[in-house]
Amino acid sequence: MRPSWEGAAAVPDDAPSDAELWAQGDEHAFGELYDRYAEAVWNHAYRLTASWSTAEDLTSATFLTAWRRRAGMTLVRDSALPWLFTVAGNLARSEFRRKARFTRLLLRVPHDDVQRDHADDVASSLDHEARLSQVLEAVERLPRAEREAVELVLLGELTAAEAATVLGVAEVSVRSRISRARTRLRKMLADDILEVE
Repeated sequence: MRPSWEGAAAVPDDAPSDAELWAQGDEHAFGELYDRYAEAVWNHAYRLTASWSTAEDLTSATFLTAWRRRAGMTLVRDSALPWLFTVAGNLARSEFRRKARFTRLLLRVPHDDVQRDHADDVASSLDHEARLSQVLEAVERLPRAEREAVELVLLGELTAAEAATVLGVAEVSVRSRISRARTRLRKMLADDILEVE
């Protein structure tokens, strides 16, 4: 038996060397090299990544790269393994860079930019409409002066000064009416919620 690298399969003395297999360049010879070194490459990839599945992917990619670049491979001490380790290391670095880019991209995505389920939107819309109906019903129950001020300022979005001009009263009166209306509305809406519960 020839001495072997850590994790590599033992090679009988009468078996062809890596250089001889590589020189043949056919699928059978390459398959024999795979059998010799797949476990060693996987162990190396695992040490680089600490992930079983990533090590499996890197092992496959390493041998695919070796097959594609078999004409340019360099043997070290008549072994293909150092070159395979180099390829696995380069692929691992590429994988780390890809994951780092992906992580940076994820960090740029706003956390609150999650697509809502259409059903949630419909339910929220219905809840909003129901709540708005409650508010409008409560506004209808206000005394006329307060109701008009609320309709113009809070619902119609006029300023207090503009509402005062429309109603023909002082601005301070409009502010006073809105203040009283808010107090009444809070009480009415709180009572409505208690009745529903």
